[in-house]
Amino acid sequence: MVVQSPHSLQSSVPTPNNGTKRVQILVKENGSAVTDNVAGQRRASARLQAAKQKAEMELLAKRKLELLNEDVGRSTKKVNVDAEKLKPKLQPAQTVIQQLPEISSLPADPKINKKVAKMVERAAKIAEGLDGTNAPNVAEKSAHMKVKETIRLFNKHYLHFVQEEEKRCGAAKVDKKALKAKKKANRGSVSEADVKAKAKRPDLKAISKMMERNEVLYPEKRIGSIPGIDVGHRFYSRAEMVAVGFHSHWLNGIDYMGQSYKKGEYEHYIFPLAVAIVLSGMYEDDLDNAEDVVYTGQGGHDLTGNKRQIRDQVLERGNLALKNCVDLGVTVRVVRGHECANSYSGKVYTYDGLYKVVHYWAEKGISGFTVFKYRLRRLEGQPTLTTSQVHFTYGRVPQCPSEIRGSNVYWLRLVCEDISGGQEVVPIPATNLVDDPPVAPTGYQYSKSMKFARNIKLPANAAGCDCKGLCWDPKTCACARLNGSDFPYVHRDGGRLIEAKHVVFECGPKCGCDPSCVNRTSQRGLKYRLEVFRTPKKGWAVRSWDFIPAGAPVCEYIGVLTRTEELDNVSENNYIFDIDCLQTMRGLGGRERRQLDASLPMIQNMDKIDEQRSDSVPEFCIDAASIGNVARFINHSCEPNLFIQCVLSAHQDIKLARVMLFAADSIPPLQELTYDYGYALDSVHGPDGKVKKMACYCGAEGCRKRLF
Repeated sequence: MVVQSPHSLQSSVPTPNNGTKRVQILVKENGSAVTDNVAGQRRASARLQAAKQKAEMELLAKRKLELLNEDVGRSTKKVNVDAEKLKPKLQPAQTVIQQLPEISSLPADPKINKKVAKMVERAAKIAEGLDGTNAPNVAEKSAHMKVKETIRLFNKHYLHFVQEEEKRCGAAKVDKKALKAKKKANRGSVSEADVKAKAKRPDLKAISKMMERNEVLYPEKRIGSIPGIDVGHRFYSRAEMVAVGFHSHWLNGIDYMGQSYKKGEYEHYIFPLAVAIVLSGMYEDDLDNAEDVVYTGQGGHDLTGNKRQIRDQVLERGNLALKNCVDLGVTVRVVRGHECANSYSGKVYTYDGLYKVVHYWAEKGISGFTVFKYRLRRLEGQPTLTTSQVHFTYGRVPQCPSEIRGSNVYWLRLVCEDISGGQEVVPIPATNLVDDPPVAPTGYQYSKSMKFARNIKLPANAAGCDCKGLCWDPKTCACARLNGSDFPYVHRDGGRLIEAKHVVFECGPKCGCDPSCVNRTSQRGLKYRLEVFRTPKKGWAVRSWDFIPAGAPVCEYIGVLTRTEELDNVSENNYIFDIDCLQTMRGLGGRERRQLDASLPMIQNMDKIDEQRSDSVPEFCIDAASIGNVARFINHSCEPNLFIQCVLSAHQDIKLARVMLFAADSIPPLQELTYDYGYALDSVHGPDGKVKKMACYCGAEGCRKRLF
């Protein structure tokens, strides 16, 4: 099977069928390879050799089949296997094997027929990349991965509706100008209500869409814990909880099962029955002592947000459901909500485990109205709480490099205050608690901008859009038309990519819009406070001190742009990133072909690319061995939180696209940043032609245990 790029664009973009892919970073110190950086080692060894070997294998299989076909050519049915049928996209192995009964029925020598059958099967396996140890390790997705993918789907829907809202607001601004002119003409007789529309909730519209499409992960309510959601899991809105089926209502504090559940395993239960509650400080009578909680029932409080009761509560619905939990001894899931400026909802909700409702009573509340109280006690044997009554703990997040140096705890670990040497707007400190004495990352030159090999000539700048100020109307913006007549980003949180695409077209040097245009989101450089830190097994790694929302650009992969065929000492260079957008779009070299965007015909020279050359090997790559930026330190994970996105801005040559890393999930502070490197097992060959194997230490639940 063709060896794919260590940094594969196709393999790194999450898709329903593809998920993500894999790579590795072997950090080089003073020009030598560090053997402990296993999960971060970037493959470049024998990529061209592997591609050549694959082509030779296919040619050999084809030739053998032709010779065998000549042997049985006099029979009534001739075995006809041409090269096109060996391609996995057009002729799957199963289809080839289905021809075997026909072959066995031939009047020719049965030994020859048996040999032909084996060769057909072998050739099909070669074409599929399944022969021998190249068989893919296909495993069912873990419960945690299902939760992660469901929330990613929610985020995609959410950002689509955010975009609709931004369009509506943009149109409203234009309408206001028309309104002023109309007022002037009609002497003030027109009200602003004529142009104002009701405010929308993109998060609620997103979960409504998921319900309509049956995309909620666990639509049926259940008692106890939810698979894939552990104690400490963070939700960044109530809507996210609804999307996975953890808590089915975006507003009510008590989630309960109604009479419709009185069947099967729940036949003998008393309903309604509570399954989850949210503690978010909405009631003045709540008392939260972490392990022991006094929870106020629902209803009767002022919805304006002042927490005061304005009427008596009634023992029905959620209140009755919690009372029944006392009678039956049923546990409930407890979620605590805390203020969070980084969350788009203004809060973060943390799952704190299962609690037993041990007692309930009615009393006059602080405001003089009847309220129902429920005492809940946390079950023993669960992980330690990550929240408390008042504060939500992310972990110890420094505010600046000098704070690390001045701290009694951290001062030993700071080995460089800024690896960029002031090039980046945001300093990138490096810390090391592993080596003794601690050392800084060396053996390279930091650069925030791409460098070019001497023989590389970039295409001329493409004609841009005629927008002035900011691009906001996709119907008139030429760059938006390249993206399927829409913008790929939303303005929210400084610019977020709505969903992964095989290519994103941004505004460029010849566009009339400002640098702050939303369609220049990936061109603004670093905005998150990143830190390079040393790990025991993976070498150097990267994490953020800031919360990073899903879809936000993190950094570009920077190095020296060069031709793949002109690389020297390929087997010793572990920082090569092949620009394989073209191969991904065409499904070449074993890559899975994704849905094509409407913009593809607009790419310059798309139809002029030489189809006869070895397209399974990308023509250009980025070499970050001696020159690069912070991206060269980002490690591999089999379940990453970043994905790779191909971006075109100055020109439209897909073979020379920019390589950007975006957040696939909402990433909390101090979580290591990772992406999937795109290796196939047994795809890496050494200088001697033998298959190389490398263990993976990413630590993910679904880790393959081997990087390649």
